[in-house]
Amino acid sequence: MVKLVLLHKADSIYEDEPDVVYDFPRSYLKAVREAVGDWIVYYEPVKAGPRGYFAVAQISTVIPKPGVEGRFLALIAPASYLPFDREVPRLIEGRPLEAALTEPDGSPKKGGAVQLAVRRLPEADFARIVNLGLPQDLERIEETRYAARPAEFAEGAEPFERPVLERLTRRPYRDVAFRRKVREAYGYRCAMSGLRLRNGGGRPEVQAAHIRPVDQQGSDSVRNGLALSGTLHWMFDRGLISVAEDCETILVSHNKVPGDVVGRLLAPNGKLLQPEDPRDAPHPANLSWHRENVFGQVLSDDPAPWA
Repeated sequence: MVKLVLLHKADSIYEDEPDVVYDFPRSYLKAVREAVGDWIVYYEPVKAGPRGYFAVAQISTVIPKPGVEGRFLALIAPASYLPFDREVPRLIEGRPLEAALTEPDGSPKKGGAVQLAVRRLPEADFARIVNLGLPQDLERIEETRYAARPAEFAEGAEPFERPVLERLTRRPYRDVAFRRKVREAYGYRCAMSGLRLRNGGGRPEVQAAHIRPVDQQGSDSVRNGLALSGTLHWMFDRGLISVAEDCETILVSHNKVPGDVVGRLLAPNGKLLQPEDPRDAPHPANLSWHRENVFGQVLSDDPAPWA
């Protein structure tokens, strides 16, 4: 197995969905097949935008692209995709992060490997990029974000260092990373009420909801998330509310939700608040899954928050 860097451009002729599938030509087939079962880092080339390295995922298998000669699809392992908390720049202090792109004097190479859409990535380069994009102490960063720094962290305390792959597969770590990215994408506003609420310490009250749950092959992509208040998150998970096919109209199970509750909780226009970056908008396939598999069903007998 081998780790890779995969170039992704949102407006490319290749039909990528980074958390689901990577579309590539035959010329890269050997390298991608070598990476099956291993991890890759997504990279946005200079002409596509400013992000640099922006996410990590694991390849589960490679198949021919149906109906397209000479094209192949790398299928992404469910629940492996994770966007970086901090997008990683292409250069740090003028030096590339990939050894293959670096001249002996440390300066960036020109042409050649730089232009490849699929690049092999040494373990050390992979670890460095991931550590920059997903800090080892991300959970502590989030826990102390809106509070005074605890005394035990004030002087010289170092976070426990977990191996990179252990962090990438650890659910509590992934939940923190997902929550940070989803809430940030919506400006810490609830996507269904439009409200931005903070407690007395300044901590945002909005939560991050998976549209398609991880245990149902949903991903940790921001496009599989909605920032929701606690009550609306509860309602969404239990099928009392959803989003229509137009990806903006909020649907309500009116036979289960009192009208006065709808008036108090949802935005007056009945529309979903859109994230600040259009690339973070909920994916239609995820919303469709929720409508077809969750909306209209009551998944538990828990008392409603408004009862």
